[in-house]
Amino acid sequence: MTTLTSASTERPALIGRVIRWLDGVPYTVLAIPLRLAVATVFWNSAMTKLANWNTAVELFVEEYKVPLLPPELAAYMAVSIELTTPVLLVLGLATRAASLVLLGMTAVIEVLVYPQAWPTHIQWAAMLFVLLCRGAGNFSLDHLARRRLGV
Repeated sequence: MTTLTSASTERPALIGRVIRWLDGVPYTVLAIPLRLAVATVFWNSAMTKLANWNTAVELFVEEYKVPLLPPELAAYMAVSIELTTPVLLVLGLATRAASLVLLGMTAVIEVLVYPQAWPTHIQWAAMLFVLLCRGAGNFSLDHLARRRLGV
């Protein structure tokens, strides 16, 4: 009987320790995979466009059809964003600004291009919102710049 009672009281204690340990994980550690995950998505998209520029422009003509922008300009804008913001995120430089730009791009993709892909876009948006609100964390150039500037 003692073993059964002991096991039943140890389990909640173990669960409590695990939860306290998880609660203690610093945001800095969590921010790294967030930055890398979002950067990878958009970097890979840029690489696909650059692999065949004519096909990329054709996609903007036939499938994406972003209103108010000529397809070639939209393609250049998209690939420019997809090349620069991932680098910024990986370095943790201007993370909040890069996240805001990518949130805007995600919104355009969701609303105007692929509204049925909302499960994917909401994942991107969730990661980007965390980075926008909390920044890059301590392992970043943003952190170094803030320390240097005394902010």
